[in-house]
Amino acid sequence: MDIPIESYTRSVMSSGEQRKALIPEKVYEQLREGATLILEAIDRLHPPIRDVTDDLVRMVSEAAQANLYLVWGDVGGFGTHWDDHDTFIVQIMGAKHWVVHGPDVHPYPMAEETHRSHTCPEGVAWEGVLSPGQILHVPRGWWHTVRGMDGWSMHLTFGCTRATGMSWMRWLLDQLIDDPAFRQDLPRFATLRERSAHHHRLLRRLAERAIMEDLDVFLADRDARVPRRQRLCLPWPVQPGELPSLAAVEFTPLLSTLTNNGHALTLITGGRRFTFGTAVQPVLQALITRRQLSVTELAQVSKLSVDQLRAVLDVLVRQHLVLIQP
Repeated sequence: MDIPIESYTRSVMSSGEQRKALIPEKVYEQLREGATLILEAIDRLHPPIRDVTDDLVRMVSEAAQANLYLVWGDVGGFGTHWDDHDTFIVQIMGAKHWVVHGPDVHPYPMAEETHRSHTCPEGVAWEGVLSPGQILHVPRGWWHTVRGMDGWSMHLTFGCTRATGMSWMRWLLDQLIDDPAFRQDLPRFATLRERSAHHHRLLRRLAERAIMEDLDVFLADRDARVPRRQRLCLPWPVQPGELPSLAAVEFTPLLSTLTNNGHALTLITGGRRFTFGTAVQPVLQALITRRQLSVTELAQVSKLSVDQLRAVLDVLVRQHLVLIQP
């Protein structure tokens, strides 16, 4: 269960606003009594963990997040449970005892199934102790029980929610909003024949759209909407200056598509579409492939002059497509 925030914080005034401040001795007390300290979305705070999380996003083509769990003693944080997303557990320090019971009795359980009683299967699929450096993958819907051991334990959980048939169906319904047949009021008071004809018209339009907007189209659109990291890099986006030859140019999109129609380049990422001249392709292609290069390396790959490369990077950095780090 969650520990009430009032039990380890106090209210303070800061910059004219009421805020919560930690009371360190109360935090220590809760941890001594068996509480688990959880730092959610630690990938937003710690660059090395951010980089690992981003690599996971590129590997599985799904958004991901990392949480850190810290516990003392022989305690369990959540009891026997299952998660509605895939998880990768990385033990950092100490050790934890894991019992993986197996998948739920209902295949592929989802968080939305509040009407259904989920049951832990009998038996054990795997049981063991995770030591520092070891990794465990627990698929969505697999029940597990986790307990600390003597001393303290710290591990990272990388979680990602993968697309399902329901994800595609919800997306497909959104695509139908521009179809007059689906925007029209249902003929509640029409004759049975008229209602049947309207029903079949909806079914026909749904089938036609489902064939046109197939799984590949949906997945490509889903990839294009994975958000970029919101990181600032000053001063170049505000006041461009000289580019040191050893400055690192980092590509910010996690997932993207780049197409060339012979006249222009189209880059789709983070739910946005960018159009560039074809001369920019060597720069973008190199950044997509290698993610980070020095200014010198980009100049060699693109065969652009220093002034031309500076102009290209000026556009990219202003659109938060690249970060420039000295």
